[in-house]
Amino acid sequence: MKAHAQSQLTKRYKLVTEEKAGGATYTPKNLSDFVAEQIIEGYDEAKQKGPLRILDPAVGDGELLVSLLEKLTVKSCTRIEVFGFDTQEKAVNLTSARLRQSFQNVNVHIKLGDFLEFAGNYLDASGSGNLFQGPPPEGFDMIIANPPYVRTQIMGAKQAQTLASKFGLSGRVDLYHAFILGMGRVLKPSGIAGIIVSNRFMTTKSGCAVRRAILEQFNVRHVWDMGDTKLFEAAVLPAVLLLEGADSTKRRIKDKARFTSIYATSEPAEVCSSDPIKALENTGVVEVRDGRRFLVQHGILDNGSQMDGVWRIATKILDSWLATVASHTWSTFGDIGKIRVGVKTTADKVFIRSDWKSLPKAERPELLRPLITHHSARRYKGLRLEKLWQIVYPHHVVQGKRTVVDLAAYPRTAAYLNRHRAALESREYVIEAGRNWYEIWVPQDPDAWAAPKIVFRDISEKPTFWIDLDGCVVNGDCYWLTYRNVSQTDLLWLALAVGNSTFIENFYDHQFKNKLYAGRRRFMTQYVEKFPLPDPQSRIGKSIIEATKRVYLLTPSPEADNLEKELNQLVWQAFGLTTEKIGR
Repeated sequence: MKAHAQSQLTKRYKLVTEEKAGGATYTPKNLSDFVAEQIIEGYDEAKQKGPLRILDPAVGDGELLVSLLEKLTVKSCTRIEVFGFDTQEKAVNLTSARLRQSFQNVNVHIKLGDFLEFAGNYLDASGSGNLFQGPPPEGFDMIIANPPYVRTQIMGAKQAQTLASKFGLSGRVDLYHAFILGMGRVLKPSGIAGIIVSNRFMTTKSGCAVRRAILEQFNVRHVWDMGDTKLFEAAVLPAVLLLEGADSTKRRIKDKARFTSIYATSEPAEVCSSDPIKALENTGVVEVRDGRRFLVQHGILDNGSQMDGVWRIATKILDSWLATVASHTWSTFGDIGKIRVGVKTTADKVFIRSDWKSLPKAERPELLRPLITHHSARRYKGLRLEKLWQIVYPHHVVQGKRTVVDLAAYPRTAAYLNRHRAALESREYVIEAGRNWYEIWVPQDPDAWAAPKIVFRDISEKPTFWIDLDGCVVNGDCYWLTYRNVSQTDLLWLALAVGNSTFIENFYDHQFKNKLYAGRRRFMTQYVEKFPLPDPQSRIGKSIIEATKRVYLLTPSPEADNLEKELNQLVWQAFGLTTEKIGR
């Protein structure tokens, strides 16, 4: 990496490692022990030549290395050499002293420096960036790591682009993506790595590049999706990857790479365990000591036979369930219409208000339009708050092309926006993109707002889809779906029923497995566009459409609640399923 860019990046993620050294993101002892055990179990001692070389690229307080060395020294291994990096001097000194005191027969080399710089230059002919004074070309036998998580927004665009270029990444780069691939460069072909990461990369579009790169640089042995176990105080849903080195002739997914998942559930427990880590030894619903219950599943890693495909757990029962759904699927949400996120103003305090009536009529902008936000969320029929929340919307369509309005034609709007001109012009990226200072950053299609549309929340524990027939603008905290063919209005009602069903909750969890804390789900375009639809011309399809219209008209009422339960069952039946429970 260029020196300046690397220096800036180091400063930015140094803040993360400072938190780690201060105890905020320590790896829990039971998790570090678990990762260490998996590494040792997966390592082939028969291939060991010379001293055993171990690396932790972001040592923090050294808990991971302690766990690994404790278990290795018990086995009376050959000579051990430990290497580590950290950008925080306090962490380097603490870990070095801790390891030397506890493991006096181990050669300890912990450096104050940047692992990414080392990894980025490791394969260079010059050997520059080699902070270890000559490690063998084949690299390390074991790597144990919990790399820092820093997203593009925090790193800054230039630093993210530098990382992307150096490590072959694309999209929204997270720092831990680069760490994973850097580890791939320095791991021996016969080596084994145990890495704690965020599970986001397995299911999101931004994870495509790193999923592909992992499969190109490693053989995947086992994936543990730790879900919402809350192993860390930070709001991170962790995963553990057990990866082995791979040379150019063996870069593939390990045959039937194992996949284990554990997620909170309210189902009755079948067995008890001391904690979520120990619960992984079971299958089914496990209750842990603090009263929480988790569903533990064991299967194989399925990426849809695509190098950058979403990673999910596959079991015979789950695959059979999904096959039944597929055999009863007529189309998908993405086929019937375009799914878009709502508008992004990047200056909400100026454009969006709920107190417009407090302004004198002579000062209220002419370009106010009713706005749907997450405050409007209610299944089937949204709460009528559109007259409360309104947005200044300075865009229209001229000759089929979206364009910004001429403010001269709207004097009250011009006066209002000019009062906030300094704030709006501070959005330098708007000006640099050749846009007018008063534009909304992501306005979407002005003509499309008038059409009937389904609106749904971005983040929600339960799916919350409702229909808008009033031509409102949709805010960026929601997504919206309009049909492609204006003659197919009934398809929106069909999608509305499926979207609000408990069936779709199960489909989402089985197909995407991207839950946040407290059981919340992300309803983004990449997931919702794959939601299935039954045949609208079938008997049951027609029944669903008519029942959905009735629920909409009757909401809110006890009668609508009862009818919604019947509608929910119809959706399950439409996909060839008679029960909401799925066996394990």
